[in-house]
Amino acid sequence: MKVLLLENIHPVAAEVLRAIGWEVDVRTASMSEDELIGALPGVGLLGIRSNTKVTERVLAAGEDLVGVGCFCIGTNQVDLDAAAVHGVAVFNAPFSNTRSVVEIVLCELIALARRLPEKTQRMHDGIWDKSANGSHEVRGRTLGIVGYGNIGTQLSNVAESIGLHVIFYDTADRLAHGNARPVGSLDELLEQADIVSLHVDGRPGNAGLFGAEQFAVMKQGAAFINASRGMVVDDLALREHILSGHLSGAAIDVFPSEPKAQGDSFESPLRGLDNVILTPHVGGSTQEAQREIGSFVAGKFRAFVNTGATALSVNLPGVVPPPTTETFQMAFLHHNVPGVLASINQLLADSGANVVGQTLSTRGEYGYVITHTDLAPSDATLALLRDSAHAIWLKTWSTA
Repeated sequence: MKVLLLENIHPVAAEVLRAIGWEVDVRTASMSEDELIGALPGVGLLGIRSNTKVTERVLAAGEDLVGVGCFCIGTNQVDLDAAAVHGVAVFNAPFSNTRSVVEIVLCELIALARRLPEKTQRMHDGIWDKSANGSHEVRGRTLGIVGYGNIGTQLSNVAESIGLHVIFYDTADRLAHGNARPVGSLDELLEQADIVSLHVDGRPGNAGLFGAEQFAVMKQGAAFINASRGMVVDDLALREHILSGHLSGAAIDVFPSEPKAQGDSFESPLRGLDNVILTPHVGGSTQEAQREIGSFVAGKFRAFVNTGATALSVNLPGVVPPPTTETFQMAFLHHNVPGVLASINQLLADSGANVVGQTLSTRGEYGYVITHTDLAPSDATLALLRDSAHAIWLKTWSTA
């Protein structure tokens, strides 16, 4: 198995994969679509972070590609539907950097409340500005969390522990943690919150979620934090509401357009504004988080290739095969139509192979089944399965 890891993924990922005996090619930068297509021949597994785009054209060109690992939370940089059509499993790390993001948001909301960005800048400029004007404690203030998933809920818990009141809004039903209180609409949250923090995902429907209309509803003097996705927020509208004094400050870690490589120039309408913290998409970039992400996604690669496991795949049905001592195991990805499982088992029975364990899962248009038998079916039987009308791919292992 040949693996290509891009965008400075933590070295532990390469260590895990090389320990299996796989060939690992590590690159520090992202790749353009054409560069990636040129690099993919012979590559079975591709590891990326947020800047490399895996398009339908890339997937069509990756004839040897079986898996893509997003060494981050988001997966909107991958065409997930096209990956499923090509039978390519996509994995991410949905939990590994949660704590790191929570800590940077907590740091930012306190820094904004105390107006630390402008204080430290004036000190660097040689100006002694010892004043409490505009500086507040966060204790007793209201934090509004938009998106109450893994990060939102942990932020809720930590924020309460330092004395913040927490309200949250999510389009899905979510269990409130601690004393946090759900609200019925985004506008209701914006009208009440002293600090608004976004923690939504990168689905297309969230593009442009937060613009001039939403900023106008926010309280006078409120602060705004976005550590979710750059395309969610209209940065020009945010600039206007900071310059007008309506908002007291903002902390932004993600941007609609981000530089591709370390050291590239960065442009944003938010540059140069007082009490605005700009960070280069580092919310989850701690050594602890990146090591955990590297180990987690590499482990998903190893399990998928060695056993067919697709647990937590974001685009294929999730199947975890049980440990087995039987002779033969096969994994069959297929179109989700009636009768496929029956036809598989009939072919196996006709070949004299007895099914001793079987796990099936479906997801939309696709079904995925892992089957254990007491002996290996004939080559002719396996050929019939591979060539069947609804087959996408068939993988086999001897477990003896």
